[in-house]
Amino acid sequence: MKKTKGFFGEFKEFITKGNVLDMAVGVIIATAFGAITTTLVNNVFLPLIGYIFGGIDLAKLDITLKAAELDAAGEVVKEAVVIGIGAFLSAVINFVIVAFIVFLIVKAFNKAREVAEKKKKAEEAAAEPEPEPDPEPSAEEKLLTEIRDLLKNQK
Repeated sequence: MKKTKGFFGEFKEFITKGNVLDMAVGVIIATAFGAITTTLVNNVFLPLIGYIFGGIDLAKLDITLKAAELDAAGEVVKEAVVIGIGAFLSAVINFVIVAFIVFLIVKAFNKAREVAEKKKKAEEAAAEPEPEPDPEPSAEEKLLTEIRDLLKNQK
C-alpha cells in the first residue's frame, strides 16, 4: 500500500528541488532587469523621442476624455477621465527592449548548443573505429566466380 505524502509533503518535495532555486534566481534577476529597462525607457528613450518630436513629454502624454469637475472652491469633485498614452508607450518600448534582449540570449544559447553538438558528434566520429575492409576472396571463391561468369556468357 502506497503512503500519500499529503499537500505539505508534496510542497516540501517541490520546494527542495533544484529547479525551484533556479527559477527564484531567474525571477530576481528578471525583476532587477525590468527596473533597469523601465528607468532606461522613462529617463532616456522617452525624453529623447519627445525632444525629436517637438519637445513634448511623452511620459505625461494623455488624452482627456472628460475634464475633472471642480467645486466653487477649486476642489476636485470628480476626477478626470484620461487615457494614458504616455504610460502605454513607455510599456510598449519597455517590452520591445526586454523581448529583444531575451531574443539575443536565446539566439546565443542556441548557437552555443549547436556548436557543442557539432563538437560532440565530431568527437564521437573520431572515437568510432574505421570499418574493416571486406576480406580478400579466397582462391576457391575466385574460381567459382570465374566459372559463373563463363556460364553466363555461354547462354
